[in-house]
Amino acid sequence: MFAVSVATSVLAAAFATDLARRWARDRSRRHLAWWAAGVVAYGLGTLAAAVVERNGWSPGWFRTWYIAGAILGGVLLAQGTAYLVHRRDTADRLAASVVVLTVGTAAALMLSPVAPLRGDELAGRSIDWAWVRAFTPILNLYAVGYLVGGAILSARRLHRDLGITGRRITGNVLIALGGLTPALGGFASRLGGDEALPPTLLVGLVLIWIGAVLASGGKRVNG
Repeated sequence: MFAVSVATSVLAAAFATDLARRWARDRSRRHLAWWAAGVVAYGLGTLAAAVVERNGWSPGWFRTWYIAGAILGGVLLAQGTAYLVHRRDTADRLAASVVVLTVGTAAALMLSPVAPLRGDELAGRSIDWAWVRAFTPILNLYAVGYLVGGAILSARRLHRDLGITGRRITGNVLIALGGLTPALGGFASRLGGDEALPPTLLVGLVLIWIGAVLASGGKRVNG
């Protein structure tokens, strides 16, 4: 899956650059900055997976993979969506909580001893302080909740309150699917399907990017 992971990282770099440029044109759109940071983490996680597959397990690349993928990637993207579905002050409070939790979890991981698994498998079981892993389900639940639930809620609001239909509704649905796809891949990998996660990460990122492009358009039903 080396090529798939590299392709995901290259795609993430292009997507993050596009998001950063859009945010630079209008810095009041904070969701774009969070999305860009999330996509950077997403791509860094898949890059770390590719390096480990090619060169073997190392503590540094394992920590990079876990922090970027399991801790940061999904939750940063989700926080961007939170800015779309909440008032600015509410989203700011959520962002502060996210920063505290992610920084604390990442710091604990950096301090914990880590050790390779058989076959250089990338998995949280490499972390000696097992309690550190207890925080990742919380972060993942937040990520899936906002990426999927937030996108669906945004689509409903666009149609109900603004009468918007077509591309923007489809875009939000694709963002929801893109957020759900890697979660399903991660679940499959825990059940023994070790090859399931890399392709779902790639597919999920493609769906999110297409969804973001479509969600920027659309038209009102009543003009």
